[in-house]
Amino acid sequence: MRQGFREAVIGVAFGFAVIVSAGVVRADETVSIGGSQAVLLKPAAPRASVILMPGGDGEINAGPGGQIGHLKNNQLVRTRAAYKAHGLAVLVVDANVNLAAAVDYMAKIKRPVTVVGTSRGTLRAAQGIARGARPDALVLTSGFLSNESGSGQNVENILGSPGRLPRTLVIHHRQDGCKFTQPAGVDPFIKWAGGKARVVWLSGGADIGNPCAAKAHHGFNGLDGRVVSLAAGFR
Repeated sequence: MRQGFREAVIGVAFGFAVIVSAGVVRADETVSIGGSQAVLLKPAAPRASVILMPGGDGEINAGPGGQIGHLKNNQLVRTRAAYKAHGLAVLVVDANVNLAAAVDYMAKIKRPVTVVGTSRGTLRAAQGIARGARPDALVLTSGFLSNESGSGQNVENILGSPGRLPRTLVIHHRQDGCKFTQPAGVDPFIKWAGGKARVVWLSGGADIGNPCAAKAHHGFNGLDGRVVSLAAGFR
């Protein structure tokens, strides 16, 4: 009897290990959207969906099983699991994604769908919307917003008209030292948006190294929880 019971327990344990290794309980998965690889995190019963568009070159180099090979410290990439913890289905996309297709993909999982872009990801978000993507809401963090932000390549110029903006939340650090996302660019963008956008200013945290990189105020170093809470609650 004892021998049989022991063998049964070992069998159950082995079966569970097989299930885990097969990915049945894996938190992340890699999916293809129009030929672009993206990483999907999905809670059992999502309340809404977010599409995360990292900054930099935007190339996350998604591998099998939801692995991310590049931009791991980008503010949106490093906090992706926190969005899932808020009950949201999460899609981390690559720079070459068709945003309209990504929005449609996530809409089939759960609406509303909010696009969240940070730094150069805000440019890619605007470009996707200009090409026809229709998210329910948009969050722009450390954004290239207007000419006053420090670059002629910005959300305002890409969209051309505030009529293309969905409901928009701007999250910006008061001490952002990046020359392309200067705090001075926020108010002109909010005025241009004509009531479609509002801003939440953050302060504090740590400021280390390259002012346009993830460990600086530009990357909300030390403020991840606050950024996620604001972005996850906007829809």
